[in-house]
Amino acid sequence: MTCLFCEIAAGRVPAEIVWRNESALAFLDHRPLFPGHVLLIPIEHNTTLADLPGKLVGPLFQAAQDLQRAVEAAMEAEGSFIAINNRVSQSVPHLHVHVVPRRKGDGLKGFFWPRRSYESDDHLRETGDKIRRALKNQ
Repeated sequence: MTCLFCEIAAGRVPAEIVWRNESALAFLDHRPLFPGHVLLIPIEHNTTLADLPGKLVGPLFQAAQDLQRAVEAAMEAEGSFIAINNRVSQSVPHLHVHVVPRRKGDGLKGFFWPRRSYESDDHLRETGDKIRRALKNQ
């Protein structure tokens, strides 16, 4: 079975990539909780956090920290939500870290995630541009 996130990492499936290095990449979720919702993945296929080689854990979480700052700045958010699902509720069986901008009263309660689409492809690209700019400014 083909992994969607491996296909994105290989460039065979399009995605709005906001950051990439030799071991990981981040792209906008196509069904975001809120605009700016980023998924950070290791390029090498790993199903869960427990599967990720130890030498990649630190670099992945350094990237998550950088993305958290960038997403909050780019989206003018009051905070963020960082999450990993391991198997249960993992819609794609490839390790991914959700970085979601948050605001007080935004309607996100517990683990009920009401998905929203981007208003248009332009809105998707503009959101990606904002996060890429914020990453460059760190």
